[in-house]
Amino acid sequence: MEHDTTEEDQRRWDTVLRRDASAEGQFVYGVTSTGVYCRPGCPARHPKRQNVVFFPDSHSAEQQGFRACLRCHPRQASRTDKTLAAIQQACRLIEQAELSLTLHALAQAVGISAYHFQRHFKAVTGLTPKAYTEAHRSRTVRAALNDPATTVTQALYEAGYSSGSRFYEQANGILGMTPTAYKNGGADTEIHFALGECSLGAILVACSAKGVCAILLGDDPERLLRDLQDHFPRAHLLGGEAEFEQLVAQVVGYIETPALGLALPLDIQGTAFQQRVWQALREIPAGQTASYSEIANRIGAPRAVRAVGTACGANRIAVAIPCHRVVRTDGSLSGYRWGIERKRALLEREKGLERCAKSGNRFSQQQ
Repeated sequence: MEHDTTEEDQRRWDTVLRRDASAEGQFVYGVTSTGVYCRPGCPARHPKRQNVVFFPDSHSAEQQGFRACLRCHPRQASRTDKTLAAIQQACRLIEQAELSLTLHALAQAVGISAYHFQRHFKAVTGLTPKAYTEAHRSRTVRAALNDPATTVTQALYEAGYSSGSRFYEQANGILGMTPTAYKNGGADTEIHFALGECSLGAILVACSAKGVCAILLGDDPERLLRDLQDHFPRAHLLGGEAEFEQLVAQVVGYIETPALGLALPLDIQGTAFQQRVWQALREIPAGQTASYSEIANRIGAPRAVRAVGTACGANRIAVAIPCHRVVRTDGSLSGYRWGIERKRALLEREKGLERCAKSGNRFSQQQ
């Protein structure tokens, strides 16, 4: 039997190796040497990779002649399945409610005690119910602000804010500017930028009044500039400034020689969950890596592995927020917004720096 070798197939195998129960319901895997199929989180001993095939559900596995495992009972709804269904229901309730729902009301609505509900909700989504509510509101207000027919006040109230003051306090972190400026496509917001070249190709560095808001890598400088323009369609983009180009040189220097370090003020714009992930990435030392599941564990959301990957993909500040240091469970490289080869090159340089540091320490000890 042929084995799928796609990236999705590798992701599923990583899930099986982690025995990630949160993936149950997404697929099952069959073991050709035994004719048995299992849930992703089955506690049985791991089979050899070459003996594993994946199916979208139990029915598909049984059509190919596989029988259900007697340990994980993949045909039955597990306690985990029921919990996931309850959390999904809670998410829909939050998204559909006009006003914020209390923890007790949500727990009661889905039939879970308030104590266990809070714990399970965070494990599955990576956020507390309160933080999830805020994240949903920020998405809603972004969409409303992008509607020309909607005023800023209407957008805030449609998103469930009882007063504008609370959102205005958070607006810079969520939007990177005031709601009015965001609605106007960044009008009256000044974004300084410069383009350059490094061994990884073209590079664009952009900076708001708060700090660096984008470091983009690619093959085509014009495409990088269009990407910046798409994100701030009506901002004042100011380029060609000699002083700012020195900042680009600093970033390029760090890319070429990681030992130089990079200490820049950052304007990090994202949801509460994304900012937690990005902070965890910044805590990974140069020369080291972490898996998506390790990052999920570090932020207290062990089941939110896929959401961690999505947050990494949403990062617009390359190198300074080092999403290139996140790898698969087995250490192999996964997707990177700016290309796998750039990711490999960055990691090789940083590992070379770590080897030099270790060699230096051994030399000092010998002396």
